[in-house]
Amino acid sequence: MKSITILGCTGSIGTQTLDVIAAYPCDYKVCGLVCRGNIDLLDKQIAAFSPSFVCVADEQKADIIRAKHKGLDVLSGYDGVIEAAGIKCDIVVNALVGIDGLLPTINAIKSGCNIALANKETLVTGGESVMALAKEYGVSILPVDSEHSAVWQCLEGRGECNKIILTASGGAFRDYTLDMLKSATAAQALKHPTWDMGKKVTIDCATMMNKGFEVIEAMRLFDKSPDDIEVLIHRQSIVHSMVKYSDGSIIAQLSYPDMKLPIQYALGYPVRGKREFSSLDLCAAPLTFERPDLERFPCLAIAYDCARAGGIYPAILNAADEILVDYFCRGLIKFYDISYYINKSIDYVGAKSLGNGIDAVLEADKITRSYLIDCPDKRW
Repeated sequence: MKSITILGCTGSIGTQTLDVIAAYPCDYKVCGLVCRGNIDLLDKQIAAFSPSFVCVADEQKADIIRAKHKGLDVLSGYDGVIEAAGIKCDIVVNALVGIDGLLPTINAIKSGCNIALANKETLVTGGESVMALAKEYGVSILPVDSEHSAVWQCLEGRGECNKIILTASGGAFRDYTLDMLKSATAAQALKHPTWDMGKKVTIDCATMMNKGFEVIEAMRLFDKSPDDIEVLIHRQSIVHSMVKYSDGSIIAQLSYPDMKLPIQYALGYPVRGKREFSSLDLCAAPLTFERPDLERFPCLAIAYDCARAGGIYPAILNAADEILVDYFCRGLIKFYDISYYINKSIDYVGAKSLGNGIDAVLEADKITRSYLIDCPDKRW
């Protein structure tokens, strides 16, 4: 029986992970549950899964859980999140949001826990250091994102591939013209045609920045250069990714868009699960592919540039995007201001001598956020 700790247990990935665990009661035991502050849902999860410990990032809400569940080990605050990640178990599922997922991942690796990774910022910002650390400690990084899980499955036992092909739905704006995008709103961007996700990642899908982040993740996970990773628009979201081999053969992984499938694969690896969460009908719709338009979606091109540059540049990209997506959602900036100010941030922070490694990544993140609060030519 594998012991599992879930960071971000009340979010979409966290709750679906618990659905998978519930489907295999003889195979998995919940070791720990970590959430930001949704203690109503956490309370139900404690009753259902009897974890050994929990952590609530919100200190005051942690006190409520302590009072209600006497005898249960309750950690709190961000330091508590990092500590919880380092408590020994078989797999830590990291479904935290943002760069806050980086240090817990590092602590989990140092404790010898395998990582089922749904927190893209861990590899986008600190991927080079994280993958080196995982190798040093003999820890596996098991991708949970549907695209990277698909690549992983396509590569399994087949050796080196020539190219990774990541598919993208195209987001809410895939049919918008350049002129339409100039006046596009956050409300429009949040109408994703396929996936039901959080606000930040849904906006990132509309700008195609999410796919740019996934390029950087794939580069780290599978030890590829950015130029070995291609992005194709696939409206049906059935083919989750593909790999191309030296003989020209392409192998793809197909399924309905259901995150329980990659979660199940990561938790059960190397054994493939037997639970069929959704059944694919190949005759239901034609499968189409098209190349993304980088003029309409410049964020994808910027992400490729940052991937090639390496060092602190992906961390600048991530921090700038997080702040600017928030500004866009609040109506403070327009759609193309996102890419404009990302470039401004890259020019400003990238000119500083911050060095390499996790400390440099965290410093670049901090400087970028400060810069975008007090930007000299800000339009908000």
